[in-house]
Amino acid sequence: MRALLVVLGLFAGAGAAVAAPAPADLCAVTDERLAELSGLAAGGDELFAVNDSDDGRLVVQVMDRGCAVTRTITTPVNPFDVEDLALAPDGTLWVADTGDNGKTRETVALHAVSPDGTTRLYRLTYPDGKHDAEALLLDGAGIPHIVTKETIGSALVYRPVSGLAENAPTPLEQVGQVRIGSTDTPGGPLANRVVSRLVTGGATSPDGRVVALRTYTDAYLFPVPDGDLAKALEGDPVRVPLPDEPQGEAIAFTPDGALLSASEFGSGATSSVVRRVEGAAALAAPPPPAPTSTDAPARAGEPQAAGPAEPASSPWPAVGGAAVVLVLTAALVRRSRRRA
Repeated sequence: MRALLVVLGLFAGAGAAVAAPAPADLCAVTDERLAELSGLAAGGDELFAVNDSDDGRLVVQVMDRGCAVTRTITTPVNPFDVEDLALAPDGTLWVADTGDNGKTRETVALHAVSPDGTTRLYRLTYPDGKHDAEALLLDGAGIPHIVTKETIGSALVYRPVSGLAENAPTPLEQVGQVRIGSTDTPGGPLANRVVSRLVTGGATSPDGRVVALRTYTDAYLFPVPDGDLAKALEGDPVRVPLPDEPQGEAIAFTPDGALLSASEFGSGATSSVVRRVEGAAALAAPPPPAPTSTDAPARAGEPQAAGPAEPASSPWPAVGGAAVVLVLTAALVRRSRRRA
């Protein structure tokens, strides 16, 4: 069994426990159709992946556990800027068409893709202007949550105000924010600590009790003890460093609770690596609910069991100055996307 180095502590100003099981290489992605791999999901013996490039079609590449593409799910839609992927328990692949580097989109979109390629399109509108977003989370009820990529301040969390509709845009509401501090973990497209706090992907554990957000350099695991995902994201996470990924944007939980991470190929590279962190979901899994008693109330003077303590939440400082943001934004903006 691979030895794991686990260190528990706090990194400056963040209030998050640090767990550092060394990620192990799972397989190499060499298919050029995934040179800009941005979204990943895992189910059974298959991996599902989407590419962050616009060739006029929304396609999902299906890989085996050796990262070889075995089949392609092709849909009849033309996305604007695909950024993330989530697998629902019923087998539906939810594709987050939410990228907006230039802040030009009046709507963003979710595509619900069936295994046969049948696709439902849901357009969404923010309540407070345009946002670039690269992370999608599904809560235990299957409600999608979008987490934005903010160069200044906290990442913002949005979900539909009501049920999704295909015939008209669905308004979103802001339900939370995520405070992530900078770290010294190496990696990312720029040698700058700001990239270590930009949210680039998300995933939900199969049982819905843990969610993960990643930056270019680290993963953050949040326990969801009561099903309230928005509340959970405002708590203190467990940090898992993912060092030396050139442009890490993909993350997924496997059915057995391991965490997978992946990067775009990077400048001049012809492959990337999918890495696996064993037992990641267990690092942040909430304790089981306290047993409830149907007995009569205790008599006076008899001891009573205390309920579980609420976790303390500590605010994290935002990082970023105007000059750094301008440089970072210019470096991260890729070519303009064509509207569907």
